[in-house]
Amino acid sequence: DLKQVVKSLLEEANNRPFQKREGCRKSLFHEVEKAALKPLPNKPYQYAIWKKAKVNIDYHVEFEGNYYSTPYQLVKQPVEIRATYSTVEIIHKGKRVSSFPRQQANKHIWKTEPEHMPPNHQKVTEWTPERITKWASSIGPYTSSLVTRIMASKEHPELGYRSCMGIIRLAKVYSPQRVENASKRALAYGATSYHSMVSILEKGLDHLDIEEEADVPPILHENIRGMKYFSKEVN
Repeated sequence: DLKQVVKSLLEEANNRPFQKREGCRKSLFHEVEKAALKPLPNKPYQYAIWKKAKVNIDYHVEFEGNYYSTPYQLVKQPVEIRATYSTVEIIHKGKRVSSFPRQQANKHIWKTEPEHMPPNHQKVTEWTPERITKWASSIGPYTSSLVTRIMASKEHPELGYRSCMGIIRLAKVYSPQRVENASKRALAYGATSYHSMVSILEKGLDHLDIEEEADVPPILHENIRGMKYFSKEVN
């Protein structure tokens, strides 16, 4: 009912003569504006999120916890990220340089185009962070989190590939379950390296529950001062 009333009032307003010129809104539309109209776009309007970013040293930009590659020549260059519901686009100086499906369900996903990689990295194109994380996830979620943390700790993720692949291969030497338990322990103690994992597995520490270690006596060493040292009054 309201729409019908508005429609009649709109018709009346458009036909009402101008006070200081000839004609009305309707006649002006037909004489001037109608001929200038263009067809509506073929695709409906898409809401987009815009974000400014700087290309990291690993030639990726971060958006919502995921990483998307750009041409390596843009390292340290300012870019714009345009994200719609389904797509993430990276734009440099008004030109789109890369486009990927938007990752929304998961985090720490790496999307890398081989042609974006520097020549010295293209030879290991099959070793992408995303693929390494996927391999590690076949062992278990803690192992996947461990390799993700190792790569994230490096200035360039490729620097962590060797350690990550070594950890994944440990599942063949020991077992996937033991490597998963060792990864849980390594994450709990911040021992995120290949050598720490080897030490945990060789000493059988992966068989111990982390909660049970509250009763283990502290290690005594002259370089470990303990909390009592810091409770002393400083003169």
